[in-house]
Amino acid sequence: MSYLLQLLVSGLVVGSIYALAALGFVLIYKASRVINFAHGQFIAIGAFTVYALVVYLKLNVWLAFGLALLFTALVAFLVEKLFLKPLVGQPIISVIMVTIGLASLLDGLIHLTPFGGGNFSLPRFLPEGGVSFLGVSVSYPQLLAVLLTALFLAGFGWFFQRSTLGAAMRAVADDQMAAMSLGVSVEHVFALAWAAAGITAAAAGFIVGTVSGINLESLVAIGLKVFPAVILGGLDSIPGAVIGGIVIGILENLATGYLDPLVPGGGTAEVFPFVVLLLVLWFKPHGLFGTEEIERV
Repeated sequence: MSYLLQLLVSGLVVGSIYALAALGFVLIYKASRVINFAHGQFIAIGAFTVYALVVYLKLNVWLAFGLALLFTALVAFLVEKLFLKPLVGQPIISVIMVTIGLASLLDGLIHLTPFGGGNFSLPRFLPEGGVSFLGVSVSYPQLLAVLLTALFLAGFGWFFQRSTLGAAMRAVADDQMAAMSLGVSVEHVFALAWAAAGITAAAAGFIVGTVSGINLESLVAIGLKVFPAVILGGLDSIPGAVIGGIVIGILENLATGYLDPLVPGGGTAEVFPFVVLLLVLWFKPHGLFGTEEIERV
């Protein structure tokens, strides 16, 4: 029983990272209907920015974290203005292909820095050890991952429900033409959505660096792993992104613990979430919480 609980808790930690990364993915899609294939690169930018500020400039880790949030948000904002804004009104496949090209471009730029290859670790800033309950051990970095994710999700939940900008973003997501008729700048909202996605990406990168270290390939892979989480929860559902991320994280850990030992070479953790995803989409094509759009013919 304790083994199962340990897998569930570890899966919750991984799932919280996926949920935070998936949130940024959904923010962009909900506002502009764009699927951002460069999201993993934004996660890497956030993680390496924190590392550079702490290691090279000797800044406090929390100050570095705050600056990394701002820097990654600025990068995402500029990317939208420079590359996506000129494509407003163009076929959606053109926009998607641009995000794929952006992923390659950002990959190449990161490889030109000292962070292009190898593994890096943030200096230890949390106490060693952790807490134990019911035979389950949780390290302090894992606790921090869950707490930070909860804080960011609560903060964005308040932002969308209570703030004027959040209301404008929800209006654009529901009906762009109606929002424009009310004086909402759709282009401004698109840029803000990308900046907000940059913030969540940087937060996810920092959490990954705290829990398991920093590696370009693994950080970029997280950007792809959130696909099943986002589709499972619903491409335009923020609560769905959170629940989908947690479910995928738990499924991965359960597959690692119970299925990998039965399969020569393992690897079921990479496949099992997609199997479950296919089963869910068989019955719920729009995901668990996605909006079902009915088109008149």
